Amino acid sequence: MARNIYTEKEANVKRTWMLFTVFIAVVIGLGWGFGYFYDNPAILLGAIVFSVFMSAGSFLFSDNIALRLAGAKPVARRDNPELHRLVENLAIAAGAAQPEIYIVDDPSPNAFATGRSPDHSAIAVTTGLLQKLDRQELEGVLGHELSHIENRDTLIATTAAVLVGFVAILADIFMRLPQRSRRSDDDRELRGVLYLVGLIFAILAPIAVNLIQLAISRKREFLADASSALLTRYPEGLASALQKISNDRTPLRSAGSATAHLWIVNPLKSKEMVSNLFSTHPPIEERIQRLREMSL
Repeated sequence: MARNIYTEKEANVKRTWMLFTVFIAVVIGLGWGFGYFYDNPAILLGAIVFSVFMSAGSFLFSDNIALRLAGAKPVARRDNPELHRLVENLAIAAGAAQPEIYIVDDPSPNAFATGRSPDHSAIAVTTGLLQKLDRQELEGVLGHELSHIENRDTLIATTAAVLVGFVAILADIFMRLPQRSRRSDDDRELRGVLYLVGLIFAILAPIAVNLIQLAISRKREFLADASSALLTRYPEGLASALQKISNDRTPLRSAGSATAHLWIVNPLKSKEMVSNLFSTHPPIEERIQRLREMSL
């Protein structure tokens, strides 16, 4: 199991940079296509600048963006020494840097981790989580979030989220652009191909990217559950915590579809689809079963 976790950590780093590379290449390619179609080189230049800016911004500021969207506030050691002590002990056991700790003032029990690397990371927990879980359950949740950071899940999750958002914007822009080219009739066939490709992209790309995001989220949740069980040496703690969180029907006020995949349990409980195919998290029952099998 430890070997698999280490291998997955390296794979996550490679996937992240691959996503960045594909993201930039696709945007530049589309910029060239639209620039040619409308005979406007400025479109290609804008695509290059915007793709690089978005990639750099998501890498450098993803943690601050996620924390602000959740309304998380930093908590000092003197204000909650027990929480700091739990995170510190887990970080020492994992041989990892201690992440910053934040609290979201919300009665719904939940938690998430964010950051581009173990040295630039944060764990946020809701007040509801602190009130409704016992010490071992809280330790299991914190171990899960620390594992996300150590496995480099937080960076790839943010990259996927940025890609989803940008593709949605790009599709909307394309649909609003005038459909007449500035090129001559000699380029009619090429213009038709470019327009058809752009139309297909505008319709299908948001769906495809969302499916990629969901697949990444599901896999990383299983990995973080297993990593937390190995770290705490008590899989039942996290299993019990997942059961309590999933059974609590208190809505998470700061939750949104763009950040739902970051939380340990899907916060959009009332909006979950019947089919698990489109859920940002694997079924809770399956996660709990796997954890309890580790206890045997």
